Parts: sequence; C-alpha cells; structure tokens
Amino acid sequence: MASRVLLIEDEAAIADFLVRGLREEGFTVEHCAHGTDGDHRLQTETWDVVLLDWWLPGTDGLTLLHRFRTAGHMTPVLFLTARDSISDRVRGLDAGADDYLCKPFAFEELLARVRSLARRRDGRTSPLLTVGDVQANLSTHRVERAGQRLELTAKEHALLVFFLRHPGELLTRTRIYEHVWDERYDGVSNTLEVHIVELRRKLEVHGPRLIQTVRGRGYIWDADTKGTP
Repeated sequence: MASRVLLIEDEAAIADFLVRGLREEGFTVEHCAHGTDGDHRLQTETWDVVLLDWWLPGTDGLTLLHRFRTAGHMTPVLFLTARDSISDRVRGLDAGADDYLCKPFAFEELLARVRSLARRRDGRTSPLLTVGDVQANLSTHRVERAGQRLELTAKEHALLVFFLRHPGELLTRTRIYEHVWDERYDGVSNTLEVHIVELRRKLEVHGPRLIQTVRGRGYIWDADTKGTP
C-alpha cells in the first residue's frame, strides 16, 4: 500500500509541484491550503508522513504541530519553511518536528527525506513512551509509575510527556512554556511552578523525586540529580 502523505501548504505553486512529484513517486498525497482544514485532517485521519508549512492562513504550522503532538500522535512531520535561522529550527524540532527543510529546496532532497520518514513510521509500532519506571501511552493518555496508574490533567500530561522526551536534559522555564503552554514565559507567572508541584505530588506517591529544580535555570528529569526543592 502506498504511503499516505498530508501536505499542508498555502503556496499554490509549491503545493502543486509537490503533489504531482510525490504522486509520480508512488505516494498517496492529500493537500490542505489552510491551517484550520489541516488541523481537522491531522486530528481525524491517519497519515504516514506530514509535510507542514510554518506560515499558514488560519492556524500556523507550529501551533498545528503542538496540538498534534499534545494529542499523542506519533506520525513523522517534516517542516517546510523559509524560516532558516537556528532558533527557528530549534523551535520547530522542540515542538515535535522530525525533520526540517528550508525553502527553496531540491525535490530530490525532499523525496529522500520523505522516504526516510516513511520507513521510520513503519518501525513505530508502539505508542509507549517509557523512562525508568514511568510509562506514558501517547494514544490513550494513560500514565503509570511502577505499574500504578496516575490521574493527570491535560496540562500535567503534556508537561510529563515533554520531560519524558528529554530525560537528563536541563529544560528552561521559557522552553517549557513555549512547548506546553505555547506562549513565552513572562518571568512573573507561577503557572509552571504550580503544575510542577502537582505533577511531582502524583509521581512521588509511587517513588522518589524525578523532576529536579536547578535553581535559576529550570528543571531536569533525573532521579540521580540533586537539585533544590
């Protein structure tokens, strides 16, 4: 069966070029030119690869990707964008993109990347994200620690998944806010701290502390790191 590709791109010339080229290479390709339409198809249909533009009418690509990953979808996503700065690439990859290709690009390179992502998709058979004794099912949103189920809110779940995807890595408050709340940290709000306290409480019922505070810098998921309370 041909791999199903969803292209979310508002530039008609680029979209037509990619749809024709990928179909000639044997892919089944569907196209959306508006962010809202793309969001609906992302959430309601199954795809093997998603090609996603950053700037879109309606809802921008970064927001679409954030919603897609927060909902637990594992489909490989390739960002197509003219935004070529290192900071933009980091934001896109941190939001859950699997690859990033700047415009203009050669079709041969895009084709090679799509094929690579399609092969990766074929190897993704489990929706489980496991670090130590904590396991999150990205399809059902069920979370367990040491075999015991944890009842988390949607934001607590998104926060936990972000930590599980970056174990042992220092995560700044700004980075967490941008990923989980899709907004910049204003330096004043204690929303993150409140959610950290509650997530810690639920996790620590079944084991030692995992989310460590690195004073003045952020947080790190590591049972062995001794941060501050």
